Amino acid sequence: MPAQMLSQRDCVLPQRQFRKPIKRVDIAEQTDNERPPQRQPDTERYQLQIDRQTKRSFKTPEAAQTMALEIKARFPILQVSIYDGVSDSRTVVDIPRSD
Repeated sequence: MPAQMLSQRDCVLPQRQFRKPIKRVDIAEQTDNERPPQRQPDTERYQLQIDRQTKRSFKTPEAAQTMALEIKARFPILQVSIYDGVSDSRTVVDIPRSD
């Protein structure tokens, strides 16, 4: 039979078999006592936030202000703020202008 005369039946490729992922049942059956405790982040009163995402926390407002000014000087386009967890207030930090 010439190559141009092959029917569709002759050109069919065998189907490929896919393996399914194996489910690990033993992880789902663990109780809460067996799981390691999830580490809670260390949060102090003053939290340094960059674009509304908390990056670090500080015990004193001076330490938070120093770090915020350093970051704002290096990356002026970012929104840098200090969040006070006790008074629930946010202070936006800007680079001091030299007139």
